[in-house]
Formats: sequence, C-alpha cells, structure tokens
Amino acid sequence: MLENLADWKRTHVCAALRREHDGQEVLIMGWVHRRRDHGGLAFIDLRDRSGICQVVVDSEDPALLEKVKDVRSEYVLALRGHVRLRPAGMRNPDLPTGDVEVLVGELRVLNASLTPPFPIESAVQDEASEDLRFRYRFLDLRRPEMQRRMAFRHRVVLAARRFLDSEGFLEIETPLLIRSTPEGARDYVVPSRLHPGRFYALPQSPQLYKQLLMVAGYDKYFQMARCLRDEDLRGDRQPEHTQIDMEMSFATEDMIFDVVERMLAAVFDAVMERPLALPFQRLDYTEAMARFGTDKPDLRFDLELMDLGAIAGASEFRAFRSVLEAGGSVKGLRVPGGAAFSRKEIEVLEDLAKHFGAKGLAWLKRDESGLAGGVAKFFGGVADVLQAATGLAAGDLLLMVGDAGLTAATALGAVRTRLGETLALTDPGDFRFLWVHRFPLFERDEDTGGWRAMHHLFSMPMEEDLELLETDPGRVRGQLYDLVCNGVELASGSIRIHRRDIQERVMAVVGIDREEAQRRFGFLLGAFDYGAPPHGGIAPGLDRILMVLDGGSSIRDYIAFPKTLRGTSLMVDAPAPIDEAQLRELHLRIVEEG
Repeated sequence: MLENLADWKRTHVCAALRREHDGQEVLIMGWVHRRRDHGGLAFIDLRDRSGICQVVVDSEDPALLEKVKDVRSEYVLALRGHVRLRPAGMRNPDLPTGDVEVLVGELRVLNASLTPPFPIESAVQDEASEDLRFRYRFLDLRRPEMQRRMAFRHRVVLAARRFLDSEGFLEIETPLLIRSTPEGARDYVVPSRLHPGRFYALPQSPQLYKQLLMVAGYDKYFQMARCLRDEDLRGDRQPEHTQIDMEMSFATEDMIFDVVERMLAAVFDAVMERPLALPFQRLDYTEAMARFGTDKPDLRFDLELMDLGAIAGASEFRAFRSVLEAGGSVKGLRVPGGAAFSRKEIEVLEDLAKHFGAKGLAWLKRDESGLAGGVAKFFGGVADVLQAATGLAAGDLLLMVGDAGLTAATALGAVRTRLGETLALTDPGDFRFLWVHRFPLFERDEDTGGWRAMHHLFSMPMEEDLELLETDPGRVRGQLYDLVCNGVELASGSIRIHRRDIQERVMAVVGIDREEAQRRFGFLLGAFDYGAPPHGGIAPGLDRILMVLDGGSSIRDYIAFPKTLRGTSLMVDAPAPIDEAQLRELHLRIVEEG
C-alpha cells in the first residue's frame, strides 16, 4: 500500500503500454476520459498527453469498486496495477494500447473535477462556441486534437531550428520594449514610469534590430520572434503572433529563396514525412495580378484571368467601351461547366465583385447554339473571336469585369478564389508554394494622396529603378518578395537598404525629410555610416505555416492562448482596467470620449 503521495511515482505514460508489458506492475496517472460500469466491473479510459489506455476495476475488491463510483469525467487519478492482455474479442485495433488493459490494485484520486462546460473530445467545436472554448482554454487545450496541434507546432519549430543551426544561423533575441516605428499597423504602446510622457512600443517585427545585427557582423541571424500589431483581426491574423525571423549578410534574393525552400523541405521531411518539390515557382507581382487578380494566388486550380480589352472595345457593350476609353481594363474568367449556374449563384458572385470595388459583374454563357444570357447580345459581332480567345466551350460561363486601375483584376480575382472553394477545386493535401516578387516599392495613400511604402521603408529599390525615386515613384520596383502557399501569404521579406543616401531618398518619397529621418531613425542611419554590409531577410509566419500544413482554417487553433476576433482574452479577462494608483504612477489619466 502506497500511503504518501511522494511514493506515487509514474512508471509509464498511458499510451506506452503494449503486449510486451503483459504481467508487469505499472503506476499510471491521468484524467478520466470515460467511465463505464458493468455490474461487478468498472472500466475507465485514462488519458494523458500521450493518449489513452483502459483500466479495469473488478468485484474482488468491494472497497475499490465503491471508490470508483464517485469518480467522474476529468477527475485526476493515480492507478497501480498489473498489465494484462484483453480477451481476443475485446481488443481495440484503433488504439495503440488496444491489446492490453490495466487491472487496478490501488487507486488514488489526486483531484476532483466539476462537470466540464463541454466534452473533452476532438469534435468539441460542434458542441461549443469559440467564446466558450476560449473562456475555458485550459480545458480546450486538454482535448486530444488541441494537444496534437501543440505537439505539431513543437515539431515544426524544432525542425526549423535544427536546419537553421546547421546552416550557420545564430539565434539571437531582440528587445520587446522598443521605439515606435512605422511598420504598416498601429503599435501597442507601453508607458514609462521613469520617463513621464514617454512611451515604449511593442515590436511589430524585429526589423531594425536584425538589420543592426547585420551591421554588427553577425552574418546570419534568426529567432522565433514574437510580433505584436494593433490591427483588425481575422482568421489568419492575431494581435500577437510568431515569426521565424531571419536575416543574412551579403545575401541575394536567390540565396534567401534557397534557404527558405530548404528549411521548409526539412520541415516536410521531419514532420510531414513527405518530400517537398524544389525549387518553388516564381511570379512577378505584375504577372500574378494579371493572371490571378491577387498577389497570393492559389495555384491548386487552373482558372486564370484574361485580358479582354481588345475584344470588349470592338463589342457593342457601351459600359466596357467607356471604361477602356477612360484608361481602364476589362478582365474575363472562363468557368468550365459554369453555364449550369443559377441566376442566384451568379448574383452571389456579383455581390462579391462589388465588395472588392467593381461596379458590376457581366456574364454570358455558351450553349449549343452559341452565346446566350447576360450581356451576350452585345458580343454577337465578336462572338467567334471571343470564343477563340477564351476557349469558351458549350456549357461554359464567362464572367467579366471592366473597371479602372487594378480594380477589374482584384475583383475578378476574388471571384476566382471563391469559385475554387465553392466548386471544390482544391485538394487540402496538395501544397503549391510560390514566390511573388518585384512588388512596387510605393503605393498611393488614399487619405493623403501621397506615397507610402507598400511593405516597409527599409526595402532596397531595384537598381535599375533608382533613378525614378524622385521623378516617378509609382514605377519603382522593390527587391521585395512574398512566399505564398495555397492562397495564403506565409512570409514576406526584402533585400534591405544598407546605404544612408538611398534610405534618406526613400524616406523623402513618403514625406520624411532629413531632419525627421534623423530624429526618428538616426540610430539606423548612423549605423549605415560604419560599414553596413548588403543584407536581406524574410519572416515566415509560424502560425500560418502550421495552419496551412495541417489543413486548418484559423491560426487561433495553433496558438496556445489566442485572442478572440475582438482582441480579447476571455480566460483572463484582458484587456482590463487598472486602478487609479497605477495610473498616477505611470502619469496617465483616462479621458472619456465625448
């Protein structure tokens, strides 16, 4: 008899027991997954992180049976007993431990449990809202599916770390309390008690610090970096997330692509247990937008956008001709078999196109006699040319958008993405990686009418475009690149500016003069004066990689303690007010709106 809890030392985890342990005395601990009573027998499925094993309490020990009667789901138990083979007809081939069970000789309740607000089972999402799961996240994380995801995360991180170490990268931590810098989203700010009226910011990324590490001569850096951004949330975005942050000195775009591709191949080999085809496909930003209407296309299906400007200009469709005369474009998308779409299904696609800025979505079908429906009557004179150019066959649907700038491509690209989902054109086990590169360095700021950096201010322009910085910033391409897989952006990076003069010219384009540049970024510009090497890097988003590789739909399922879509932590009730004394100490005052 084991009297003291200190004597109850676990000999095996639950899922470790096999036929070869038959007859051995074991001491196992875990949670009650299920309990079943059969007269003089009680069966318990005991669960720990490793898995489940079956334990049996029989009628030969009435006191033990009486103790088991009080046991409920999620009680924490310690059990001592002997392993025995299950009867041949009662073995469970679906469990690794399905050939054996533990005949209990001694049982101790280590802790009781209230009835959980939802069952601790993998299908809990069908029975509990996300808010309820997040409020009781410590219970949600007990579920076998969530524990599998956390273990999956660990294995991916471990494989990436091992690879980067083998490539000569050093893992170096950078500060979490930094100066606020423009990164594209709002900063989270932290008041300073010792410096009234001054604030730290939490890093949106370690961008400037990793560049300074290159100036410091560390050559190859990485870290599993925590990044914090105060931005609107969605399924693949959280206020705090993790990046596999990387930077290399004397690096070219090709070198960075090669390292990332081989790192992901190492992850596939170690974790997915399958090879990954290298190298990845590459597309210029302009080509990606022209063919797919997005800079993160899903290549698992073949639907592509077509430029129908010349044909639309020769048609009788006045709306398209007006768009073209104003300098706009007309894009088309052939949907094989789409002639079977109902009017309501087409209206849903039209609403989507409008949501992405289009004024409308024109359509026509081809039946056995020719073009029909929608705007077909306006294309009668160019029907043969249209059919030849688009490959439109009997039973197909042609969708068209005419609009200014990139709107036509973007709107129709969104329709293409939706069709991939609704027509089930994608295989979740098919991974199509793609590099999109040579982005515009600047884009128009709709609020000010000026220019802003498309990614960030520290990306090197293409060398042949340097002369355009002051004369035509909209035509300047950056040495920028994104890694995309199955329609999801997994990483973003660039070759960095390493010269003060170029950095100041880029800042001037977005309205930061030399004086302001020195005030806000003097530490970086000063570092460039001391022999900064050419360098570049990238930051694959760990949470998104996990979601895509595991076939998930939200990065929240791969983060132990995520925030809701409202940016709150329901489990600890954060954000929360702080008391007046703490506000005074931080020299802060709450001002009510209005």
